[in-house]
Amino acid sequence: MLQAVRLKGRTTPPDVAAATGQAEPAVTALLGELAQAGHVQEAKGRYRLTPEGKEALGAALAEERAGIDTAALEALYERFDAFNSEFKELASAWQQRDGQPNDHGDAAYDQAILDRVADLHGRFLGLVQEMGAVAPRLAAYPARFTAALERIQGGDHAFLLRPIIDSYHTVWFELHEDL
Repeated sequence: MLQAVRLKGRTTPPDVAAATGQAEPAVTALLGELAQAGHVQEAKGRYRLTPEGKEALGAALAEERAGIDTAALEALYERFDAFNSEFKELASAWQQRDGQPNDHGDAAYDQAILDRVADLHGRFLGLVQEMGAVAPRLAAYPARFTAALERIQGGDHAFLLRPIIDSYHTVWFELHEDL
């Protein structure tokens, strides 16, 4: 929970629920407990880590590292790195075309990129599932990636790269930071 708050910055219970794969009422209750403990601070329905929360998170992550196969996770990260380069190329191709901003006026060009994202997803999802098996805290990522891809394939292309929402890029960035 603390890691989700850290990754999201100033976040809301629904965002933390989506990031952790937990039910919103449980997340809201736990955020309240974390606030009472001084680990998060709430303002206008948004939560952020306090210095004490950052310290508690550091201790929790150290404990987690002691209990998982870090060599296996490092090997998975190495495999992730190749996908990371590919995703960066796709993001750039979506944003720019021939050195100019992509105006998204060429539907065939955009669809080709979206097809490549779907292909990457199909090849990448198994790796993310393996990560969750090694480090259970990462187990919510496959569903988050799939949800973003479904939104993209449903025509909401903001779910490819838009920040703030749980876009494919946002989930990707958070996984990268988590690793």
